[in-house]
Formats: sequence, C-alpha cells, structure tokens
Amino acid sequence: MIQHACCRKARLLVSVFATLVLALAVEVGGAAAAAGQGADNVTVIRYLANRGAVTSYEMAAALGWLKDKGIRIESEGFSQGGPESLVALASGSVDIAGAATPAAINAMIGGAKIIGVMPDSGVSKTVNSKFFVLADSDLKTAPNLKNKSIAVNTLGAHLDYTVREYLRDHGLTPDDVKLIAVPGPQLDQVLRHKEADVVAVGGWQAIFAGRIEAEGGVRVLFTDYQVLGDIALGNDEMKTAFIAQHPQAVRDFVTASARAVDWSAAHPAAARKLFAQILKKRGDNPALAQYWPGYGLRAHALYTPRDGRFWIDVLVRAGRLARGQLTPEDVQTNRYNGFATSLGQN
Repeated sequence: MIQHACCRKARLLVSVFATLVLALAVEVGGAAAAAGQGADNVTVIRYLANRGAVTSYEMAAALGWLKDKGIRIESEGFSQGGPESLVALASGSVDIAGAATPAAINAMIGGAKIIGVMPDSGVSKTVNSKFFVLADSDLKTAPNLKNKSIAVNTLGAHLDYTVREYLRDHGLTPDDVKLIAVPGPQLDQVLRHKEADVVAVGGWQAIFAGRIEAEGGVRVLFTDYQVLGDIALGNDEMKTAFIAQHPQAVRDFVTASARAVDWSAAHPAAARKLFAQILKKRGDNPALAQYWPGYGLRAHALYTPRDGRFWIDVLVRAGRLARGQLTPEDVQTNRYNGFATSLGQN
C-alpha cells in the first residue's frame, strides 16, 4: 500500500520514531548484547536485508571471509528502510542495522546507544541516488516541484533529507512538496502509472534505477550527488553494548566487510556475478545485478569527518540538535576497521 504524507507529517514521524527507539532501547537494552554468541562459540550477527541491495558483509560472508573469523550472519527478513531497521536494532531483533546518517542521528537523539561502525554505501559521481520523472514531464527545475509528490522508500531517512536539502538550496520548504512512502521494487510502476510526480531510487538500490533507465521514457531530474557531493550515504549501525561484548568479532567483521568493498571495486564483473548469486538465493531477481554499479565508497570503506558533520549541521539548523550536542566521532567511527588502524586513521 502507498502511504501519503506531507513533509510536516514526516517531521512528526521522525520525532515519534526517536521516542520509540528510546523506549525500546530502555526496555530491551541488554538483549542484543547477549544475542551474538552462538552455542558453537561462533559470533552470530543478525540483520534485515533490503530488496535490491547486497551489503558488503553479505558479500564478505559469501566469499568465506566471515566464517574464517568465526562469524556467522543470519537474515531476519527484509526491511523497507533505515528507520525500520533501527527500531529492530533497538528492540534486540537484530545486531546490525543499515541506516542513513540523519536517521541514525535521530535515533541517537531519542536515546539509542548506537554508532556507525562502517559506511554501507556512498554518494559519488558514479554511484548515487536518482530522482526520476517521466521524459515528457513538465518538471524541469526545483520551483516546478511545488505541490508535487515525490516517492521515497521511507520517511525520515536519506532520500527524505536529501529532498529537504534540495528544496532549501532552491528557496523552497519541505511543506512545498508531498512525500509518498513506496518500496523500491514498486517505484517503476508508481512513476509510469503517474501515482507520483517524482520517484527517488536510493544509491543502495541502484539496480532498480538501472532497470528504470533501461526501460526508457524517463529522465533524471537531479541526484543526491548534486545536492550532497561525496559523502557516506548510509551506515552499518551497532549497539555500543554489543560492541563492548564482542569487540574482536566486530573488528573482524568490519575489516572483512571493508575488504569486500575493495574486492568488489577491483573485480566488478566477479562482484556482480556474486551479487546475482546472493539475490537469487534469497528470492530476488538475479538478472538485475547487471545494473549494480558498486558501493560508491572510498578505499577501505573509511569515514571522513564530513560524513557525520554535514548531517549534524543539518539537524542543528532544523532545531533537532543543540550545537555541540554530538560530534562526528559520536556518530561514526573507523576504530573497528583494521585498514584504518594500519593507516593511523582510527
């Protein structure tokens, strides 16, 4: 079902979400920390998958690099977006959650004791989120968006906040557009059936963007790269309690995942083949792997201070954060990435 909401409602959703995360974190704060150790002395890390996306740790697991370190990942189903994954993390249902930086910061504001241990995808010239319109649409510039609808995968996360920044850059406000929450696989039909004026396909679901472009009849109105520049798109978030209980496993997990990012960049054809195999195994369409452009991350999947600072400043400006309340180091860290250790960047 397609859910309609204006940006005013989206802001309310963010506040409600943050409160929910706080309540869940207080209620079950110790549950996830105890969930990681299996009976066979293997560290189990549970997660929610995303349709059309394969994480670097799923890639690392398929390559055998997690098993070598005594780590096993277990899927607990699928998530529509970061806020849903963060609620699952707070409740103890999973041990890692992929989420955009603004969504993660909002969860921290709500009291969630979490931190980004590595970026899961990035925004670059070649890998980015695309905002599509029909080829014959009269939408040409930002002012044309007033009173129009934009479909995003979930409210309160990366695409939502990218829209807000795009509007602000062009003298508009969030209330000038309507946001519609639509799962990634449905974006194509929503656009072509004119149920939304614009559909946003996140960089982490680039295979859907590739399919939309291959079918033709569309054009890109703007990308998140044009709005944000080079920046980490999302993060792999973990509870600080889980990290404290399994510090070596987290280091091994993050380093193997970063290694998979580097491997996929160096071997794109082999990476797409493995990507397809993972999609097929979980019931997704493996043919879409041909459109996967990679993770869009820097070498070794390392953070820079701007990855967190940009969104901290956005939320300070929006009144969600007090200045100085959080630093980039509170939000994201390289300390569990073995490549950062060797480069002296943690």
